[in-house]
Amino acid sequence: MVTSAGSGPADRVREVVRPVVETAGLHLEEVTVSSAGRRSVVRVVLDLDEHAVGSLDLDTLGEVSRAVSAAMDAADPVRGEHVLEVSTPGTDRPLTELRHFRRARTRLVALTTRDGSTLEGRLLDAGEDGLVLETGTGSTQQVPLDHVVRGEVRVELRRAEDDEEGDA
Repeated sequence: MVTSAGSGPADRVREVVRPVVETAGLHLEEVTVSSAGRRSVVRVVLDLDEHAVGSLDLDTLGEVSRAVSAAMDAADPVRGEHVLEVSTPGTDRPLTELRHFRRARTRLVALTTRDGSTLEGRLLDAGEDGLVLETGTGSTQQVPLDHVVRGEVRVELRRAEDDEEGDA
């Protein structure tokens, strides 16, 4: 059995961890509670604020994870034994909401549009009026948000290597 927002244990966990997450300046993306034998597995997914560019670093994730664990221990929102997993959405999260697209700014993305076509480019901006992509030719293309069914971040190994070389 898996429960998420709108049903019992996940709602109780959400109420307990939300203040901790918001105090840390993060966004509570998702809470799920599932059965695993006699235990429950509580998964809490955190992200940076939608206006932030970059990734949630491991030190911050560790600090917030400890604070979430302490809040869970104090409030005991899940009956019985449980395992707590705190993570980030990762690059494989589908981009379906404006906040997801805002978080993906500067990344290479692929968009699937309502007519079934696919567009690929670097996401320069994301707002209520649409998305701005830099295409492979260096030109920009405006895509109305309501024309996009979903998007996904393309992993760029070469760009990560370039960033590491720049840090050296």
